[in-house]
Amino acid sequence: MEASRFVGTEPLPAGSRVDPQKLQRYLREHLPDCQGEMTVERFRGGQSNPTMVLAFDGKRKLVLRKKPDGKLLPSAHAVDREYRVICALHGSGVPVARARLLCDDADIVGAMFYIMDYVEGRSLWDPSLPGMTAAERAAIYGEMNRVIAGLHGIDCARVGLEDFGKPNDYVARQVARWTKQYRASETEIIEAMDRLIAWLPDNIPAQHRTSLIHGDFRIDNMIFHPTQAKVLAVVDWELSTLGDPMADFAYHMLTWHFPQRSYRGLADVDLAALGIPHEPAYRAAYLVASGQESVSNRDWYAYLAFCLFRVAAIRQGIMKRVVEGTAASAHAREAGALARPVAELGWRYAQMAMRQQG
Repeated sequence: MEASRFVGTEPLPAGSRVDPQKLQRYLREHLPDCQGEMTVERFRGGQSNPTMVLAFDGKRKLVLRKKPDGKLLPSAHAVDREYRVICALHGSGVPVARARLLCDDADIVGAMFYIMDYVEGRSLWDPSLPGMTAAERAAIYGEMNRVIAGLHGIDCARVGLEDFGKPNDYVARQVARWTKQYRASETEIIEAMDRLIAWLPDNIPAQHRTSLIHGDFRIDNMIFHPTQAKVLAVVDWELSTLGDPMADFAYHMLTWHFPQRSYRGLADVDLAALGIPHEPAYRAAYLVASGQESVSNRDWYAYLAFCLFRVAAIRQGIMKRVVEGTAASAHAREAGALARPVAELGWRYAQMAMRQQG
């Protein structure tokens, strides 16, 4: 999968429900500095909430994120939760774009949306970081590790997010939720998903801590400083909630378990030559930074199985939108087709967890 396909912006697709003139009239009433000619383009990357850049006279920029058009699965695409969490985290030490406005009037752009500042920086879609030196790659990965450990150390009560989710049994609740979402979007029988749905409820690792979690913490959901190994903003908070930080970290580490082709992963690249830490070293650094105890191999494999199950369910949701004609991205069909191989990889990790028990 060519990462370059996800970089930059493109014109709105034909038939878009976004009326730039109506949108700008609304923004002029509710936000300062939205004068002058406004152009709207959408970001190429991403498959979930359509995200657009608004430019005023080619200078000042804002970002709009909206729910997709069409009928949506229950509780999915919660842009209002995204807006709440980035408002809460502004100034907390966890880097986020500044939130500006939330609009629940679907008549403006066809669905609920919010506006945030545009953060100028690098979007790194290929985790192998081509064109960088080994030292530069190591610094980028060290910075990501620092940011996720910092996120998991946030005092939720201090930032007003103590009621942002239920504190306990995160993985069990997620398994139940994504099982329902998967069944609601099922377009074909995937045996590995059926096996994971049966296996996971009885094999969930014990939750030892509760923290604010991102839910989709990947390198391409961060905006980096143009020249430094510094995260300027973590984006795409749609799946954020209170939950098990180890599950959130295991999801972040799926990149180490995916092959490069089709998944933009690291499983089949020479990490040592690139300067990218291997999984054990990266996980050890996170445990030290976050003050958490290590997990057993059995629990780690179960976490990976759960995370892959959730990714497969999300991919299946994308495929459902392809079938219904409401997918946000031109690459949605390719993304949705990965539901089966991701589920099969998840089942392999479940089998590895079972062997650890034996």
